[in-house]
Parts: sequence; C-alpha cells; structure tokens
Amino acid sequence: MTSAAAPRRRRAALATSAALVGSLALAACGSGSDSASGSGAGKGSADGGTHVVKTVMGDVKVPNEPKRVVVLDTAELDSAITLGVKPVGATHAGVADGFLSYLPEDRIQGIEKVGNIAAPSLEKIAALKPDLILSSKIRDADRYDELSKIAPTVFAEGVGYPWKENFLLHAEALGKQEEAKKVVAEYEKHAAEVTEALGGKEKAAQTTVSATRFVEGGDIRLYGRKNYIGTVLEDAGLGRPAVVDKAEDGFAYEVSPEQIDKADADAVFYTSFGDSSKSGESKTLDGSLWKNMKAVKAGRAFHVNDDLWFMGIGYTAADQILDELEAKLAK
Repeated sequence: MTSAAAPRRRRAALATSAALVGSLALAACGSGSDSASGSGAGKGSADGGTHVVKTVMGDVKVPNEPKRVVVLDTAELDSAITLGVKPVGATHAGVADGFLSYLPEDRIQGIEKVGNIAAPSLEKIAALKPDLILSSKIRDADRYDELSKIAPTVFAEGVGYPWKENFLLHAEALGKQEEAKKVVAEYEKHAAEVTEALGGKEKAAQTTVSATRFVEGGDIRLYGRKNYIGTVLEDAGLGRPAVVDKAEDGFAYEVSPEQIDKADADAVFYTSFGDSSKSGESKTLDGSLWKNMKAVKAGRAFHVNDDLWFMGIGYTAADQILDELEAKLAK
C-alpha cells in the first residue's frame, strides 16, 4: 500500500464509523431506564432485553442495546467511538481539559465530563442516568459497589497491554460483537499492508523503533513490548532496540535526561505526558546527547501526539498510528 493509500484508508474507516454513529444518534440521545440500579439488575433498553457479561468482578446483566453509556477511561472511550456509540459521559486525563484529541470533534461533542480518570464524580455520573458504565478494576475497584448501584457496571481487569481483549469485552457489553469482528479484521489487514509497505516482514523486523515518552515529574520512559504501543509496533512487524528488554515487567525502562541516548534506534517516536517544558523534553532535545543520536542525525526522530500513541489505547488510535508509521518509515 502506498503512502497515499493510508489517508484514503483512514477516511474510509472514519466514514464507516460515522455511519455507525449516525444510525445510533437518535438512540444515543434518548433517555435511559429510570430504574437502572445495579450490575446484576440492569433492566435493559427499550425492548427490555438483557444479556450477561462475564467480568473480573463477576457476571453482570446489561442491556442488549445500552443507550446511555458512561466510560471512565480512555480505552473505553476509544472502544465506544470505534463501535459507533457516543457515550453520554466520560472522564478525561488530568493533564488535559478535553477528551482524546485524535478523535473527530463531532464524535465527542456533547459528551459530559464526569471528572478525571480514577477520580470520577459519582454525582455527575448518576445525574446522567446511565444504563451502562465501562471501566476497569485497576482504575475504579474502590468505587465498584457505588457505581453498580447507579447502573450495570462492566470492568476489565487492567489497562494497556490487554487492550485487544478489553475491546472485545467492551463490545460484548455494548452489544456490538459483530461490529467488533469487522474492526479487528480491518485492523489486522491494515497492519499486514503496513508491514509490506515497510519492505516486508524481514526488512520491517530489521528496522528498530523506539517509543519514548517524557513524563512531567518523572523520568523518561522507553516503552517496552508489553504495553499498548508495544503491541501496535509488533503488529506492524517492526523491530525494537535491545534496551526495551530491560523494561520492568516488559512495560517501560526509565532513564534520566543524561541517559537519553539509550533511546536511540533506527527511528525514534517521542512525546510528552504533560507540558513539554515541564517534562524535560524541551531541555533534553537541546542537548548534545539527543542531537548526536543516529535517529536524530538521520532525520528519523518524530514528535507524536501523546493522546494518540499512549493514551487512546484502542483500535481507532491504532489505525492512525499505523498510518503514521507508514508515512514516516516507508521511504
């Protein structure tokens, strides 16, 4: 697939998702069940139908076609939008006032903010009268009982690395299993096409890529293999620098600005969580260690959107990352 084909694919994917959103627009604006009262008791949508979802917190009875969904993390927001469902409420990351910036404005316009990730307002959630709440045990375990009294609540166990399994759980809860199968199939096809555009499996595997994140108030993270971005890079068939194998539990290997050269690879994709002037990014990029890295000298160090590469954690984000990888590396 040529570089020109990547934007076409993205526009086609957005058009498909837009059609799903349009078909659900009236339902999404409707009122939910007045008596949605708990994970085991969800009454269901207008037709009264329910189905049981097996979760880390036990079996949860949810509406077959939930119409007022609240999501409490970025992965859940990406999943819902990918599947054509506009939530009525969502949390956002503490470093930003809005929702995921890579999502089209019309997909997120009108969603009510219900607080920060891992610190949602139960009062705001309840006021929206949801008929389904999506989150994870790692984020909201302490609030599960209270959330369950508001509406049927479906938790994944963790975040990040198991994002593909979590997407299928979200799809099951939303009653969108068939749509989810299509999303997964299209993504796998896209990833294979990007691998070919990068020269095929062997050449792609020989191209090492570093995913580097400057963190305000912390060290610099060199992301390993067992996280969201690590799986997307693997799906594209790309290689990784040896340093990532030092990552604790496969997640990330942390370095100081004085060790930034450890991030070097054939290509470096970098960003900041938080203000780049406060994360140390700006100062580090002005230093000689950064400027002498082979990726930087070769013009293959690329600043990327933190929301997209590290926060979104879903298929809509992953498709856009694949497009970026092809556009930057297939030369």
